[in-house]
Amino acid sequence: MNYFSNKGLTASSLLAAILLLAQLVSAQENKGFRLNNAQVPLEEIRDGGPPKDGIPAIDHPQFLKASESKLDDQSRVLGVCYKGIAKAYPIGILNYHEIVNDFFGPDPVVITYCPLCGSGIAFDARIGGSDMTFGVSGLLYNSDVLLYDRQTASLWSQLLAKSISGPLAGEPLTMIPTENTSWGTWKEVYPGTLVLSEATGYEREYGKNPYPGYEDSRAIYFPVSNQSGLFHPKETIIGLELDGRFKAYPFSELKKAAGKEIVDQFQGRYLRILYNMRDQSARILDQAGDPVTAITNYWFAWYAFHPETEVYRHPQKNP
Repeated sequence: MNYFSNKGLTASSLLAAILLLAQLVSAQENKGFRLNNAQVPLEEIRDGGPPKDGIPAIDHPQFLKASESKLDDQSRVLGVCYKGIAKAYPIGILNYHEIVNDFFGPDPVVITYCPLCGSGIAFDARIGGSDMTFGVSGLLYNSDVLLYDRQTASLWSQLLAKSISGPLAGEPLTMIPTENTSWGTWKEVYPGTLVLSEATGYEREYGKNPYPGYEDSRAIYFPVSNQSGLFHPKETIIGLELDGRFKAYPFSELKKAAGKEIVDQFQGRYLRILYNMRDQSARILDQAGDPVTAITNYWFAWYAFHPETEVYRHPQKNP
C-alpha cells in the first residue's frame, strides 16, 4: 500500500514541500542570525564574505596621548569629543576592525566604521538602560555593515541607526557627533586628545589600505536599493537628518565656496557648514556654533538609504 497516494500526497511532492520549507527557514536565518522579523527585504541582506566576527571588533581599546603617537599628521581619523573627552580613532585601524567598544568616562560608546560606505558613526551604547557591546555580523544591507549586539543577537544597520531584526528590531540608536578629518588638524583643535593605539591584540598591517583603489573607483561591490548618477558614486558628502528629512552636502559643491563658511537653511534652521580644503573634511554647526550630528560618507551609500534626499548646490555667480 502506498501511504502517500492514499493521503493524496506523493513522495516527490512531500520532498518538494520539505525542500521549500527548508529554503524558507534558511532565508530567515543567515550566519546564525534570525531574520524572521527583518524590517528590510530579506533578499537585500547580503553575505559580505567574512563569517560572524571574522572582522574582529576591538573590545579593550588602548590609547596613547597625542604626544606619544607616531601617527602621520595627514592620516585620517574619526574624531569624537563627548562629555569633555576627546578621542581619535585612526581609519587605518578601523578599516580592519570596523567596531570599537569603548567608554567615555562611565558612558559606553560604540565606534563604527564601514570601509565600503566610507561612513564613521559613534553611537550611545546604553540601550534601554543596559550597556551593550557589538560585533561585526559579516552581513550587509545596502553595502553597509550590519552590527550585532552580543546581548540579544539583534542586527543593527549603521546608516539607518536602528535594529533591523531580532528581539530589538525597530529600536533606534542615538548618534554622537563625529568628525572625519586628519590627525594633524584633530590634535591641533584638541591637544589633550587620546588616540587609539595599534596595540589591539591583533596582527594587522594598519599602515596598508585593505581596499586599494576602492575610493577612486566607480565600482560598488554589493547591490544597493537605489542608485543615482548625479555624482561619482564615491563622491564624499556630509549628510544630516532633521525632523525626518535628509540633506547631502557634496564636497565638490562645498569646494566652490573657496574656504568660506557656508550658511544654509534647512527645515527652518540655519546651519553653518565649514569645509576644510586642506584636510578635505567638513563640519556642520548650528546657529549657536554647536556641532550638528552629521555623517561623512560616500554619495552612493547616502542615496541608497535616502533617495528622497535634498542636495546642496553652491550658488553660481553670474559672469
